[in-house]
Amino acid sequence: MYTIGLEEEFFVFDAATRRAVRRLDKRFLARLTETLGDSISTEMLQSQIEIVTPPCETMIEARAHLRRLRQTVGDAAAARGLGVAAMGTFPLAFWPEMMPTEKARYGAIMDDLQMIGSRNMMCGMHVHVAVPDLDQRVDLMMRLTAYLPLILALSASSPFWQGHLTGLAAYRLAAYDELPRTGLPELFRTNEDYDEYIAALVGAGIIPDASYIWWAIRPSVGHPTIELRVADSCTRVEDAIAIAALFRCLVRALDRNRDLNAGFDRVGRAITVENKWHAQRYGIGATFVDPFSRAPLTIDQWLDQVRDMIEPEVEAFGCQSEIDHLAHIVASGTSADRQIEIFKQATGAGRRRLSAIKDVIDWAAAETLAADDLASAA
Repeated sequence: MYTIGLEEEFFVFDAATRRAVRRLDKRFLARLTETLGDSISTEMLQSQIEIVTPPCETMIEARAHLRRLRQTVGDAAAARGLGVAAMGTFPLAFWPEMMPTEKARYGAIMDDLQMIGSRNMMCGMHVHVAVPDLDQRVDLMMRLTAYLPLILALSASSPFWQGHLTGLAAYRLAAYDELPRTGLPELFRTNEDYDEYIAALVGAGIIPDASYIWWAIRPSVGHPTIELRVADSCTRVEDAIAIAALFRCLVRALDRNRDLNAGFDRVGRAITVENKWHAQRYGIGATFVDPFSRAPLTIDQWLDQVRDMIEPEVEAFGCQSEIDHLAHIVASGTSADRQIEIFKQATGAGRRRLSAIKDVIDWAAAETLAADDLASAA
């Protein structure tokens, strides 16, 4: 019950120039497909690739899959003179150069989105948690929405865009929100409301089906799960696992107690929109507003609240070390914080911007494939 699966999107880049590839190397993809089968897939742009874990019963199992899949992709990339990096945006990806992947679905999307589709140079982490009562997924989505800015802040890894610092910790969603049907979900409380919305869009020929709803959280179309989509692609495995564990605990807590956040309303959603912006802009340094009490919150205070609430879930899932790691992210900084630090250290020492950006990419590529103490212990 409440099994978990993860999808991670990575950028593929030329190891010599550090620029995102325009076209995905066919031999690289063929090797991965032969080795990993359905655990690897392409994305809308050829500079991106995705790994997919099977449903997992424990976070230890999920971590093992991520480590194996990341390492397999990294080894295949290195053999072709390529690199891979788990980042929300890639510092040396330039949208006029990007080439779409040749698939019928992607072709239709690109035809609809036009230039906006070509600018879709973003990588995220998607977390699926199985929900026992499928009729509760829309209500659960609504009640989980309040926590999306917290998760975004913890996962921030996208401070760069097309060779420049953006001034944001998590720029990815600023770019992604150009697309239709993105951002926070609408305030639907029942499956009937959601189904009516989907039916209207399908009936008008606007979308073929519900898989074209790209909200930051949604009921999955292909799986009996609720799907988290707000998180940046996490550079470090332990950050990814900790954030996935947090979402899993929140799903169970709110599913088992359906009074939790039942009062989430239009004001709470409006506050959450503002919280999302602060998470994008400031990451873990943001000041948030409690969507229910309307009181200001630091991320430490918010995490304390959440940890108290999900204590039974942490025990049930045996994921205390993963939840404890969230405090480590806050204390030591996110991927975005480290990227900015590396860049500013290099430019402050007189290095040119391009050279400094290459340092950032090298760090991210190394961290994407790095072993870690918790993984070793597991």
